[in-house]
Amino acid sequence: MAPRRLLLVGEGNFSFAAALSETLEDSTSVTATCLQRPADLAGDPVAQENLQRLRERGTEVRFGVDCTQLADAFELHHREFDRIYFNFPHCGRKAGVAKNRELLAKFFQSCKDVLAPEGEVYVALCRGQGGTPADKPTREWHNSWQVVAMAALGGFILSDVHPFSCEAVPGYKCTGYRSQDKSFHVEGALNHIFTQSLPFEDSQPRIFRTKVGGRWFSFPEPEALVGKLNRGFLEAPSCHPVRTINEKLIAELGKVFPLKRLKCPFPLLPQGSTSALTSWNCDILSAAFWISLREDDSNSESLTDGTTQDMEDFLALFSELSLLKDPGSDSKEEAHEESYGRTTVCLRPSLLVHVQAVIQAPDFVPGSLHILSGPVFRKCRILPFTMPAFHETLFVIGFNKNLKDGCLQSLLEHLKGFLDSLLTHTLLEGSQPSSSVEFVFQPNGKEYIINVKRPNFGPDCAKALIIGSVVTSATGIMHKDQCFMFVSMNLDLLAMLVWGISDWRMLWTFDHRFLKNFVSGSIEPFKSYSLYPPCYVHDISFWLDEKKGFDELEFHTVARAVSRDTVISIQFLSRFQHPKTQQVSLCYRLTYQTCDKALPQQQVSSMQLQLRKEIQQRLHVIPR
Repeated sequence: MAPRRLLLVGEGNFSFAAALSETLEDSTSVTATCLQRPADLAGDPVAQENLQRLRERGTEVRFGVDCTQLADAFELHHREFDRIYFNFPHCGRKAGVAKNRELLAKFFQSCKDVLAPEGEVYVALCRGQGGTPADKPTREWHNSWQVVAMAALGGFILSDVHPFSCEAVPGYKCTGYRSQDKSFHVEGALNHIFTQSLPFEDSQPRIFRTKVGGRWFSFPEPEALVGKLNRGFLEAPSCHPVRTINEKLIAELGKVFPLKRLKCPFPLLPQGSTSALTSWNCDILSAAFWISLREDDSNSESLTDGTTQDMEDFLALFSELSLLKDPGSDSKEEAHEESYGRTTVCLRPSLLVHVQAVIQAPDFVPGSLHILSGPVFRKCRILPFTMPAFHETLFVIGFNKNLKDGCLQSLLEHLKGFLDSLLTHTLLEGSQPSSSVEFVFQPNGKEYIINVKRPNFGPDCAKALIIGSVVTSATGIMHKDQCFMFVSMNLDLLAMLVWGISDWRMLWTFDHRFLKNFVSGSIEPFKSYSLYPPCYVHDISFWLDEKKGFDELEFHTVARAVSRDTVISIQFLSRFQHPKTQQVSLCYRLTYQTCDKALPQQQVSSMQLQLRKEIQQRLHVIPR
């Protein structure tokens, strides 16, 4: 639908307003404004001619409008503009980049007061001024107007950019500051289109209530997993790409094997469910997220349930309310907690924890693929393709030992064929023509790693991504006449490869624009609605406590939690040992960047200060 209300600010001779108004439908209203007073334009014949054309079309014209104070210019009932234009803003004369950045920052902060919820802001800048990779050539960041960073101060993200075309608005003549008869050089100019982003305040930890054995418990969402529990991406009628890719994968394997889909249990991990975690994968439990369940019979309506779940199906895995304990916790302290209605559990780090229950179920059918799909959670270092939460699909099949080789070969061939066909057509422009799927047999003699070689995501990323594994046998899960095989697939990584989604965090966004890219069952290239988000770099150094030691994985987890997943890189810089005290200091460099929200520099600075406090409290280090 065409925009209904347009606001033009910073008009000089009103030639843009006059030209634009003649290209619009009658249902679209235009309000053209300028900073000058009518007397300032009285001697400008071009401006007077354009004003006459606007009046004849019934266009509203306002003088003396400060684009940094738009709320003062419009009453509440006259706001809610669908689009705001600001062409070639400039403070005038020889104003430097700092002054013009300030103008842009105040303009964007003013726009949020008069823009409709799904409105757009168009800012045209001369070549190089914006400071984005779209500029050719690109200026150095410190020498540009940093338009995306300035927009973030008003809560805006850059959603599109394209060349500014004077031919699209015949009759437009760009003028200088305060309508001076000196036009800007518009060759190579760009139109930057901004939209409003979701605020960070929406991403607060939720409280979940869940029923176990007739008793209600509540637990907080771990800070490092905010917004990642109970999202329902794999459930119908979701059109989320992880569900689409999961359904395609299941349908393909269903052409070869009978299928049996199982309901995935709630991701709290009960005691005894780790028997499938043998020597080749037992380390995943050490990276689990531990949470404290608190008995809660209040039935309080104030709790944020995030869709409260009854766990009766989950109780089939419980013999009693005896849950896993955090290996690093103190038993006396736990006993004290449990005496006050608290129990420590962990979130499921892998679907493999359910293998034993699947195989021992009375309705397990040898020769059929038993399918379990659901989210898993584990602590990890901050790297481009490692994620603390992702969706996993697990295929479990049991067969006669004599058929092992034939069954394994058939499964591997069909899985490789499907993945190759899925990943062959490259969706990203300028990238190489295809992916290479490899099944790499591991030294333990029991497992294949599924590698995808695909150089789409730039030189800083891994040349091969591990998207899954195939386990051909497992210690402790072997019947007399049967052996078992498991296939585990990371659906999030697979979806990223198929749709060309370069940032895993985008899969978890709450912004409804993400899902608009996807139609259930189809595969089209993903187009981001947040372009060229700025990076902010901060260093942090601290003294270690020799008695406590230092857990680098926990440092990454704390940084992830404090920054709300905006830290995209943690680089170790140096280690220093004081020559007299022998005390050791470490220094790291953190890079902050969002993929879907506006992130101002001030907010990053606040996060960095909070990180200093948190690592001192949680990791027992002393920030320098």
